[in-house]
Amino acid sequence: MPKGPNVHPTAIVDPRAELAADVAIGPYAIVGAGVALGPGCVLHAHAIVRGPTSLGPRCIVQPFAVIGGEPQAKRHAGGPAPLEAGEGNVFREHVTVHGGTEGRRTRIGAGNLFMVGSHVAHDVVVGSSCVFSNGVQLSGHAVIEDGVTFGGLSGVTQFVRVGEGAFVAALSAVERNVPPFVVVQGNRARVRGVNVVGLRRRGVPEESIRALSRAVRRLWQSGTVRAEAVRQLEGEPDVYVRRLLEALAAG
Repeated sequence: MPKGPNVHPTAIVDPRAELAADVAIGPYAIVGAGVALGPGCVLHAHAIVRGPTSLGPRCIVQPFAVIGGEPQAKRHAGGPAPLEAGEGNVFREHVTVHGGTEGRRTRIGAGNLFMVGSHVAHDVVVGSSCVFSNGVQLSGHAVIEDGVTFGGLSGVTQFVRVGEGAFVAALSAVERNVPPFVVVQGNRARVRGVNVVGLRRRGVPEESIRALSRAVRRLWQSGTVRAEAVRQLEGEPDVYVRRLLEALAAG
């Protein structure tokens, strides 16, 4: 007979939850109704997953993390608060992720690391391959694109977008959109340069990194009016610079 999920006797699993055959659930963990755990998921002791929540393959939930459940939103009138996460996400101790509101869902991509005490609020959209250091706070409706790294205790306000490959320095307060590929720092966070280390780790060619550095100097460090700086860069052929300009044009 095929072997079923490995569930510790002290864990509480709602019979309406859906568990892949090789899921492991540790002591005193709680899995609520409407939860779907994909192959290879591991819930450590005292982890909680509330429905409706779907975790893709090989997600790991460490002790005292709470994934899913009602959002901290006064307008939420009850009812389902959906959350979906892709494969290979790691939720360390005391992480909280809340479901969506008003028919929306909180969405998380694949391969993200949420370190101790980080928080993902309702209706947030997170891409893939991001790192959220200890205590990072994402407010409702924020959008985090792929490959973003956050330093500890940084925060993002509601409806803000953080662009692909950006680096948000520790203790930063982000209250406006962050362009892709840059480093932002401060309270309030402002562009300080190009995320050279992150881009190299992602395999971006050195030629493109140099082109981005020239563009960032022109846009934020030259004293040129932004509209004029953008006009001067319109003929830039580098694909990464084009992506930066497109993000700026989109607001």
